[in-house]
Amino acid sequence: MSLPEEPKIRIQNVSYSYGGQPALSSVTLDVPANAISVFFGPAGGGKTTLLRLINRLNDLVEGTQMAGSILLDGQDLYAPEVNVTELRRRVGMVFALPLPLPGTVRENVLYGPQLAGVGDRTIQDEILMRSLTQAALWDEVKDRLDDPAVALSGGQQQRLCIARSLALEPQVLLLDEPTSGLDPISTAKVENSLFQLKENYTIIIVPHSVQQAARVADYAAFFLMGELIEHRPGNEIFVTPHHQRTEDYVTGRFG
Repeated sequence: MSLPEEPKIRIQNVSYSYGGQPALSSVTLDVPANAISVFFGPAGGGKTTLLRLINRLNDLVEGTQMAGSILLDGQDLYAPEVNVTELRRRVGMVFALPLPLPGTVRENVLYGPQLAGVGDRTIQDEILMRSLTQAALWDEVKDRLDDPAVALSGGQQQRLCIARSLALEPQVLLLDEPTSGLDPISTAKVENSLFQLKENYTIIIVPHSVQQAARVADYAAFFLMGELIEHRPGNEIFVTPHHQRTEDYVTGRFG
């Protein structure tokens, strides 16, 4: 499996620090379109920081410094002309803890489209069904659309958060340990939905375990103390890693 010539996201020599403490050091990698890329490694490796930089969630964090560039379809995400609100419509993010909004299942999914001016009920219904289906949740909630979102199980709430992001039809979906608090059955449902979603979306996930990383990765990047150690196809890096530190981590010798 070889990387496409034109990546969806190109990360070039990115370094980042909080209060003078380095979180990322000269990270360069390409993220291909329509694939699942996994950022994995021990805590404190910089994985979540890099996700937040792609989504520009760190813009208002004081005492930080960034060098390098992040390109989406060739456009520098930190260029002055970039509309950050529009960027976050193109790059959705789902966090470790499911955070449903107050209101019903329907209101959660349609929150973004309604803010964007989608008022036609027929179009709303299409968005609702499409997003919940893509998140592998439609069959479970189609008769509960007007129930409170908080009445769903934890696994259902997490898939609802994925559906809420998909309702805006982003190009990229960022997932930060989205199954860390879920049981194995719910975890499997989320993972299975990712395999279907990659046909239409570029997905980057920080997994909650090496085992999950190996299950879902088309491509995998191993991070250690802010450094990118290696980035290779998933069916290679977990079987024949090139670096000793990667091998030590994936075999459980440390971390």
